[in-house]
This record gives sequence, structure tokens and C-alpha cells, in this order.
Amino acid sequence: MTANKKLLILPGDGIGAEVMVEVQRVIGWMAANRSVSFDVDEGLVGGAAYDAHGVSISDSDLDKAMNVDAVLLGAVGGPKWDNVAREHRPEAGLLTLRKEMDLYANLRPAIVFDALAEASSLKTELVQGLDILIVRELTGGVYFGEPRGIEELEDGTRRGVDTQVYTSPEIERVARVAFELARKRGNKLHSVEKANVMETGVLWRSVVGDLHAAEYSDVKLENMYADNCAMQLVRTPKQFDVVVTDNLFGDVLSDCAAMLTGSLGMLPSASLGGADESGRRKAMYEPVHGSAPDISGQGIANPLACILSFAMCLRYSFDMGEDADLVEQAVQNVLGGGLRTGDIMQDGKARVSTSGMGEAVILALDKLT
Repeated sequence: MTANKKLLILPGDGIGAEVMVEVQRVIGWMAANRSVSFDVDEGLVGGAAYDAHGVSISDSDLDKAMNVDAVLLGAVGGPKWDNVAREHRPEAGLLTLRKEMDLYANLRPAIVFDALAEASSLKTELVQGLDILIVRELTGGVYFGEPRGIEELEDGTRRGVDTQVYTSPEIERVARVAFELARKRGNKLHSVEKANVMETGVLWRSVVGDLHAAEYSDVKLENMYADNCAMQLVRTPKQFDVVVTDNLFGDVLSDCAAMLTGSLGMLPSASLGGADESGRRKAMYEPVHGSAPDISGQGIANPLACILSFAMCLRYSFDMGEDADLVEQAVQNVLGGGLRTGDIMQDGKARVSTSGMGEAVILALDKLT
């Protein structure tokens, strides 16, 4: 492929900047070795943007995000900004990007690499070969519903209100993404909600069921309550392939699934919008881990989740599946060779720094080509 791909890099806060350096090395390697060029721009988000502009993302950087092929984000947040007004806190920048770019489908893989199976808190035989994909609705539900807020009552007490709300089109579009992904994987989809106690759950089950009957009857569909899903994830996780759920349950369940793998430092994610007339989707890719201010600046952060997020970018934004496979295999080979950052360290393995892990991935890519 020869066309330039437009990328916006938003390193963010804490270890975000450190791990993004290693991603940029992989981007450089791709440009030099795989006949693909990237037009890379950078911007600020989160606390870094607040320090520079007084907001969690500037209008100019938001405009950049709206006009590139994909956004690569590091991480946002940290105790430094705990007392900032809610609308300007680092996390608000992330929510703004998701909302303005209409990134309604969040893809969170939970993959156990063979070399790390023993790092899981579950027995090895329960997680060996695990490959789950959770599709979380990202722009609706209780995180965005109105009314919301905290009010003083006449008796001097306070009441907090959040509103869980979904429309049938919001549910249908994320379910469609999940069904399409299921067709390309194991042809099985679990749809997760709380239809037993929530009206939005009743609507969710109805809309997903109607879509299944109309367009995806070849895919095996199973409905499951969210609390049962949480239990099943730690009981027999390999029963799942693709899971689709709402914003709140997806937030919780994807973190639960993530820890089956042994470390948040290994897990990428993709947030996708709808396709336009040309087939192009707005998209943002980021590691699941946070900004980890406690280890920021020490050069010990694990860059693999961010590198694997770039692999997802290659796969979903640029239709470069072969190149994505190459990056993922390089990571697998590095782990198989015994290199570890501190978060995934095991007895008998070699501890390396952030830059050391990035260099190892580059060397593994060289060996694969």
C-alpha cells in the first residue's frame, strides 16, 4: 500500500507519553519496511491539555481528530487534576472525543498469550488459549443520560441522579457491529443486559433479538444477565467469544475479562464510529491501562498494549490485516523469548525497560520479514 495514512497521536498523561514513543518506533518501522507511509500529527488531551489550554482538549486538537483516519491515544488522568472542575478533568477529554467522533462501538479483546497463561489469577487450564472480544456501547447509557446531577433537598440531605437511557437505533448499530465480528470469528454472540429489572434491558434484548432474526440468524445468539456474565467470566471464560453489552456493563465486564489475562498492560482497545459513504470510519485506539502516575517517568511501563492498539488500527482502520498479524506475532515472539516488563514479570524471565521492550519488538519484526 502506498497511500499516506493520517494519524493523530495524543500521548496524554503519565505513562501515556512513554509508551507512545515505542508505538512511534513501530510506525517508523512500518514506513521503512512495509511500503506504507503515515502522516503523523500530535496533540494534547487530558491533564496535559488542561495545563496548556485550561480545557481537557482544545478545539484545534478536536478538529484534528475529526479529520484524520485514526487517533492513537496513550492515557489520561492523575491525582494532579483531582480538584479540577468536572467538565475540565482529564477524563472529560476522552469522553468529548468519543462523543464528538460518535465512537459508539468499543472493542476490548481479552487474549491470553501462551507465554503469559500462568500470570492469570485463574487456573492455567481455564485461560489457556482464551480469546474473548467484548463490544461495549460507548456513547449512550448512564454515562450520558439526562437528567443527572446532585441536588440539595428541603430536609438538608442530598440526592444524586443518573439516567440510564437508550434508543433502539443506538442498540441496533452496536449490535450490528458485534454480529459482523461474530461472523468473522466463532459465529457466536452473547448479548448481556439486565432485562429482569431494567426497562433499557428489556428494550436491549428485544432490539438485538429482532436484528438477529432479520439479518443474522446464522449466528448463535445467547442472552445473559450482566451479573451472571460476571460470574461466568471467572468460572468458565472460554464459553465466550464475542460479547455485546451497554456502556456501564461493558465498562465493568471488560475490566473483569481483562484481568483474566494477567495484566492490563497487555490489552488494547478500539473505538469505532459508523462508516461514511466511502466506507471510512472515525476511530480511536488506546491501551486499556490508565496513566499510572505512580510509575510515570521511571521507564518501566509496559508498551505492549499500546503497540497492540496500533495493530488494531492497522486491522480496522486501514484494512491491513497482514501487517496487524505481523505486529501481533512480533509481540508473541518477544514474550515467548522470555522478556518481561515489571507488571508481567515471572520467575526465570528477563526484566526489561519500556524502551527495551519496544526495541525487542522492532528486532522481532525484523526477523519476521
